[in-house]
Amino acid sequence: MAANVYKPRKPYRLSKYVFIFAIAFLFMPLAVLVAYSFNAGKTMAWHGFSFVWYEKLLFSSDELWKAVVNSLIIALSSAAVSTVIGTAGAIGVNWHQFKLKTYVRGATFLPLILPEIIIGVSLLIFFAGIGIHLGLFTIFIAHTSFNLPFVFLMVLARLEEFDYSIIEAAKDLGARERDALVKIIIPISRPGIISAFLMAVTMSLEDFVITFFVAGPGSTTLPLYVYSMIRFGVSPVINALSVVLISGTILLTLSARNLLKYIADR
Repeated sequence: MAANVYKPRKPYRLSKYVFIFAIAFLFMPLAVLVAYSFNAGKTMAWHGFSFVWYEKLLFSSDELWKAVVNSLIIALSSAAVSTVIGTAGAIGVNWHQFKLKTYVRGATFLPLILPEIIIGVSLLIFFAGIGIHLGLFTIFIAHTSFNLPFVFLMVLARLEEFDYSIIEAAKDLGARERDALVKIIIPISRPGIISAFLMAVTMSLEDFVITFFVAGPGSTTLPLYVYSMIRFGVSPVINALSVVLISGTILLTLSARNLLKYIADR
């Protein structure tokens, strides 16, 4: 007698098609953007395949590349600092018991649910109140601040997964708290730490609203520069720049995936 073969019922097959349609609908604008970045003309009419806009992007104005450098500096530095502070906070909250522990964990959710415009305005008022001139330093502080809760929660989620009996066994063998931290907790938390760092870099690179409020003269980041270009009409150079950013994001994601897989297999 032939084995019974399971056949999905119609509602389940329908949900599969709905999911495929939704994904296609979401990525279709990106496909159009990529296609028109190779359009020789400036309008939506197709004038032939060309790399002219990538050449113009490569030899574009100094302001564009200065904005790119500013974004990279802010993204990497703020992500590094927020990762260190957020990781330390997650380890402290998860490892130690103290009276305000519940309130500290609850307070970390506030920046996640507050609109970015409120965070930007409050930071602007704060910097103006204490007399700090707006510039790259204020952008760095702002990005570090809004990245902290994400790093904290991602590392904390990783810490809550492993068995603390490992630490107890290490203490029974004579390990001090510092040894347990350096040799057990941080290595186990490494995938979460790396993921949190990469997320912080991505969020810093794409942030516009908060940066708009705390940026000063000479501290234009890439999102601000793109916004200033779009106000006078969408240039095909923006399409080429967007494709470069998409490619960089995909490359970064694949590299992070392979790195995390390598760490997990060790």
